[in-house]
Amino acid sequence: MGIRRVACLILALVLVVSGAGSAQAGERQLLYYNHAWGTYDRATADAVEHSSYLKEFADFEVRTTTGADGRSWTGRYLRGHLSYMEVFGPGDVPGKDGEPGGAGLALSTDHDGDIEKLQAKLTAAGSNPIEFTQTRDFGDGVHVPWFDALFLHETYERFGTWAMEYRDEYLEDPRAEVGPPKFPGDVSRERYLPDTYKRKLMRDITFLNFAVTESDLRDTMPFLRVGGFSVRTDGDSVVASRGGTTLRFDEVPAARTGLKRVEFELNRPVARHVERLGTSTLVVGPGKRAVWTF
Repeated sequence: MGIRRVACLILALVLVVSGAGSAQAGERQLLYYNHAWGTYDRATADAVEHSSYLKEFADFEVRTTTGADGRSWTGRYLRGHLSYMEVFGPGDVPGKDGEPGGAGLALSTDHDGDIEKLQAKLTAAGSNPIEFTQTRDFGDGVHVPWFDALFLHETYERFGTWAMEYRDEYLEDPRAEVGPPKFPGDVSRERYLPDTYKRKLMRDITFLNFAVTESDLRDTMPFLRVGGFSVRTDGDSVVASRGGTTLRFDEVPAARTGLKRVEFELNRPVARHVERLGTSTLVVGPGKRAVWTF
């Protein structure tokens, strides 16, 4: 194990032992897994995009989105009840994110105003959060505020993590096709995502395995700690749980990074099915579980 890896894992272990790495008893969780993305080779991205099976497996969509500053990206989306994921191919997203091995993680609030609480906690813990508002153009040239975000650094090596909170302007826009709030200040993932998942196999994402550099893992840790996840070490890895989705981070050299494994809960039990998608393999069943390895 490298010296830097040892230092990173010791830091995580110290945080757990001291209580800073675990959710405090009685304290409401601020952040939950929202979505993740990974960039893969063109053969895999194209196989995902044109797969007839994935259209039955999940609420599946291929969409080009234009955000702030006119930046656009083309993603292949698999959506569930509370969570989703995106698959990119080379060049589908600007900059180095569009290179195979790039990956990202979005953690979001469910309650309006929790992003401000998170920002205050991050600042108190010694971080200097960077604020950003993402917008979405529905095709008429008007940029609707989509979500507020917090980053800890302007740049990263191969894996970026951010916190986000959906904006009322977006949730209340009819074109977003978002349901009504279920409680005061409802900016939740459940409200944001459609109910189409009920007619598909995929219900939610329960586990993700990221291969990340030491630097990117170190920059992710404050979000996990302050956001309310329970953080522990597992051999050479850091594991964050709480809120329905477990996140595993394996420290690797920059040449080996990426989103490597995704596990799903299904709406109903099924017999075993294996789907080859480019260089990736999706194994569905038996039972109410599926595993996608890249």
